[in-house]
Amino acid sequence: MDNKIAAKKVIGAKQTIKAIRNGNAKVVYIARDAEPKVINPIVELCHENEIDLVYYSSMWELGKACCIDVGAATVCVIKE
Repeated sequence: MDNKIAAKKVIGAKQTIKAIRNGNAKVVYIARDAEPKVINPIVELCHENEIDLVYYSSMWELGKACCIDVGAATVCVIKE
């Protein structure tokens, strides 16, 4: 997967939750291998707020798509 997430974004579960609650989230990317206790609340918030979810196969792949050298459980693209 060579897709890059180039839009304005926040990386990490806490920042993603904050963006969703503030109404700033456009789309949320989630790594399938992230801890369920981390991503399940985010999935629920996305469903409640009708925010699109996109799944990546792994945290490493999601981090790579964000041009960072570490894995990421979640990434949220921010409305501009």
